[in-house]
Amino acid sequence: MQNRPLSHIRVLDFGHYLAGPLVGMMLADLGAEVVRIDPPAGPRWKDPAFDMLSRGKRALTLDLKTADGRDTALDLVRRADVVIENFRPGVMERLGLGPDALRQANADIVSLSLPGFASTDPEFAGWAAWEAVIAARTGQFTDMGLNRRLMGINPSFTPLGLASAYGAAFGTMSVLFALGARSRMGGDHIEVPLASALLEGLIYNCEQIEDYPDRYKSPRELELERRAGEGLPNNLSFAELSEFLDPFYRTYTCADGRGFYIVSCSIVNHPQRVLEVLGLGELLKELPDFDVYVDQADWPGEWALRSYPVGADDRKRLSDAMKAAFLTRPAHEWEELFGVAKAPATAQRSTAEWLVDPHALASGLVVALDDPRHGQMRQMGNVAWLTDDPGAMKKVAGPEQDDFRDALSGVLAEPPRRPTGGDSKGVWLDGLKVLDLTNVIAGPTIGSTLARFGAQVTLVQPVRPSVDPWNAVVFGLHAQRGKESVLLDLRSEQGQEALWRLVAEADVITMNGTDQQRDALGLTEARLNEVNPRLILVQLDAWGGPRRGPKSDHLGYDDLAQAATGVMTRFGGGPETPEEHAHFGTIDALTGHCACVALGAALERLRVTGKGGVARASLAAAGEMIQAQFMYDFDGRPAFDEPSGREVRGWGSFYRCYAAADGWMFFAAPTERDAALQRVPDLSDLVGKDDADLEDLLAERFAQKRVADWMRAFAGGSVGITPLGSLHGTRDAGLQRESEGEIDISKATFRAVRHDRHPMGRWVDLVAPNAVRPEKTRITIPGPAPKYGQHTREVLAGVGYADDEIGRMIESGAAAQSWSDKYLPE
Repeated sequence: MQNRPLSHIRVLDFGHYLAGPLVGMMLADLGAEVVRIDPPAGPRWKDPAFDMLSRGKRALTLDLKTADGRDTALDLVRRADVVIENFRPGVMERLGLGPDALRQANADIVSLSLPGFASTDPEFAGWAAWEAVIAARTGQFTDMGLNRRLMGINPSFTPLGLASAYGAAFGTMSVLFALGARSRMGGDHIEVPLASALLEGLIYNCEQIEDYPDRYKSPRELELERRAGEGLPNNLSFAELSEFLDPFYRTYTCADGRGFYIVSCSIVNHPQRVLEVLGLGELLKELPDFDVYVDQADWPGEWALRSYPVGADDRKRLSDAMKAAFLTRPAHEWEELFGVAKAPATAQRSTAEWLVDPHALASGLVVALDDPRHGQMRQMGNVAWLTDDPGAMKKVAGPEQDDFRDALSGVLAEPPRRPTGGDSKGVWLDGLKVLDLTNVIAGPTIGSTLARFGAQVTLVQPVRPSVDPWNAVVFGLHAQRGKESVLLDLRSEQGQEALWRLVAEADVITMNGTDQQRDALGLTEARLNEVNPRLILVQLDAWGGPRRGPKSDHLGYDDLAQAATGVMTRFGGGPETPEEHAHFGTIDALTGHCACVALGAALERLRVTGKGGVARASLAAAGEMIQAQFMYDFDGRPAFDEPSGREVRGWGSFYRCYAAADGWMFFAAPTERDAALQRVPDLSDLVGKDDADLEDLLAERFAQKRVADWMRAFAGGSVGITPLGSLHGTRDAGLQRESEGEIDISKATFRAVRHDRHPMGRWVDLVAPNAVRPEKTRITIPGPAPKYGQHTREVLAGVGYADDEIGRMIESGAAAQSWSDKYLPE
């Protein structure tokens, strides 16, 4: 289909597992012409998920180990725009298709490499980087969330391909930004180590603040500290955990037995809406509500309705009243009532249920297409799209078999027009002006990501905060880096005038909210087009898809998308014991990065056509993306029997956590299996053992030697073994102090920054932005996030306000310079 955002882009997809094919699918979903390059024996990954990831592509078989195959590949490169691969470091070079060879064939090629670990990392570069090996070394399986820690379960396993999902989002956005800069800079080679992307995606689990105030700790965190201080074991049952869950942040059982999850804390009015929907409005008269942007020592009570968590004195009585209320209606009725009331909540669903959910299908979050192998196949929809792109809903199944002639003739038919870029070291988004109207995590992630690539980002927040300091300030330590901050009352005439002055000077506006919320701000497509036809609005929300559906205007957050799309029932082990995924912000940061992908496509269309528009992403779509291996269904599909629950430690004997003599490790030999055991004398007698017995036998053998011994024993093949790291340990091992000068992000897989001169008066450790590693473009490591309102005067002066006008705006409350005396209220 022509005239789509990327219909002018040609892509060669050498990807062989999840991350590479996922990048190819995302580009194809936006209209790019993608050719999948297969080896002579066919795709390495033979799975229905690979068929889904191949939609919109054509297939071409090449033997890259032969001169003819290599020459054909280079001929294709001369006529392409993008090359994608996710081999181990050095493989493409050995095939004669490394970055230098690609550039010799086509100086304007944008090549993307997605290795498991950084190719420059002397310790990890050569590892067999299976998805779970990346996850295990980075720390994804250790200390898996507050629930697991309180129950004393460590380690535990999740089958979610988080590293590949995060890496694919970073990879796709960086390809699109590099394409936009080719006329200035020429082609580029980009490396996105999946382990680096994983650590960045889980950044909110790695954040560490010096002397973190107790007021921001949840009851579960405080209980962990109490038990540690008193020398008590962490041995709570799942049922006992409910006593430590916040009433506005937990699952309830409805009249039909289905779980119903609410996340309605920290935002002004959300707890009130919940109680009113439940018929418990009378309780509001007894509950405290006051300004929480002062130190806790100055509070008139233990807690406030607008602040998380609920105080100990009210937690049980609120939970008990809400439990009783939920039992009066089935979950689907509560879902509709909560949606209309704008109280964020959702019914718990499995992945299989989500794939037939009426909203998922109506909105295009799930699409149905006729697959040549599987018949009608329901599968995940776009994770990034443009609102006026009709092709976003039209999907074509992947090739049934090799169509060499069609693919070859299509790509060789006519060379695309070449940009005339130089080799100057610049930034991809140089001069791009971004007006950021977002809050919490997912939305602000867009602006902070764009800032690392050179964009100028201005953050607009309300004069009176609508979000508590936990969500706004603590999370903002990362999400607001690289921005300038202004406070405006957009409900006032003066605030609106200032907003539209800022809009007039912007290239991009970002917001997180539904269509109703967007229109209430006046940011309709018609008005934006009238102000500036080239303007791009980047919008993300909870339940949005390429079309509208029954839940399009319902509110929601990360955990709610987990609950609706099946993440929580899988992680918890079933509908009776759903758990939020172990890692905070599992979907939030990814959604922000997917919105950057949508922006990249919009910028490409703008470059070619001069047309702006609305670029979209959603939490629900990102919830599907982290489940890409499972996000499909068809008649005759094998059961949804992937590992789930609290005690699971892997996926069979050859892909699981084992305890070695000196600690836990992950063992990955899913392709070699018995052949791997045969090569190790200490294990060769186990060859041919029944899988039912092998797990226990391997556990017994592995416990007899150290992890390093087993790593040496299996060295040289495709077996991956790694000690289980922790996210905090990985962060600390790669930590550099900001005060020591320039942070080197080019070599090590993992890097973190200690902002030891932070304006809040405490140091804070944050993951460095090193997931994207271009050869040409500079990556900016921003300094500390500004205090909200720090740049109000400068920003308003920049759009034409005189000093006295600014003073009057501040005096009248149309603008402000701060939310609180302290950066972080204590």
